[in-house]
Amino acid sequence: MVRETNLRVEDLIYPLFVMEGEGKQEEVASMPGCYRYTLDLLLKEVEEADNLGLGAIALFPLIPYHQKDNAGTESYHPNGLIPRAVRAIKQAVPDLVVITDVALDPYSSEGHDGIVRDGKILNDETVAVLVKQALIQAEAGADFVAPSDMMDGRIGAIRQALDAAGWIDVGILAYSAKYASAYYGPFRDALDSAPKFGDKKTYQMDAANATEAIKEVALDIAEGADIVMVKPALAYLDIICRLKHHVNVPIAAYNVSGEYAMIKAAGERGWIDEKKVILETLTSIKRAGADLILTYFAKEVALMLQILQARSTP
Repeated sequence: MVRETNLRVEDLIYPLFVMEGEGKQEEVASMPGCYRYTLDLLLKEVEEADNLGLGAIALFPLIPYHQKDNAGTESYHPNGLIPRAVRAIKQAVPDLVVITDVALDPYSSEGHDGIVRDGKILNDETVAVLVKQALIQAEAGADFVAPSDMMDGRIGAIRQALDAAGWIDVGILAYSAKYASAYYGPFRDALDSAPKFGDKKTYQMDAANATEAIKEVALDIAEGADIVMVKPALAYLDIICRLKHHVNVPIAAYNVSGEYAMIKAAGERGWIDEKKVILETLTSIKRAGADLILTYFAKEVALMLQILQARSTP
């Protein structure tokens, strides 16, 4: 009766990896229980998620290397992997909210979120490509586009382009406070998207900075972001909490691949009670102030919450 924070299935967004082919699912070695799905099997996973009450998914593509280049041209192919996946999902489960990643790293031969020249990231040239990518995803039926690149000015450019093209109802979930984190390793394994040189510290945030997060979020909201994101979640609960007192839009937090992998590894060894730690972890993220949580545990947690609810119902 007096519990202050309640984790609900409606709070969760389920990230999913899609790949080319048919009839295949490949487990990500560093993310036990997470798979890359071909589109036919992805649709079955999406339908299961919908049946469990999960209302939203976030899509990430594994792009074959021969389709990658420095300019990320495959990212805005009208019949590319993500547009095809979005169309198929919206046909199969029309009411499910589909969120699409807007970034170049899955499509880049350099593994960076932007176009590279002489070892440097070209901000404005990259933004122009991100706009094309977002428009293709909106046309395919995406409900939200989610720029995860951290290029300056991309939220405003994407909002302006979406509105001009008539996609006024397509929202923007902005990765506004995305840190240059070591917690992303398993995700990069899943999509074969690790940087081919250097790191991402010139455009993602310094782990030591908090005030900068408030500034970045304020800029994105001013440019038209509907939801703002903090990524990763666990090492940045203080950032989520600070933002909750500064913004009046929903805050999402990404319970990222490294956080998932650590719990799974400890659970497999019997060092922790995995299910209890999962629920405690996600509750802590919500308690800090997150309205939405992207988590690879989404489907598992939805099942756990169903069981808990059934036990508490007379």
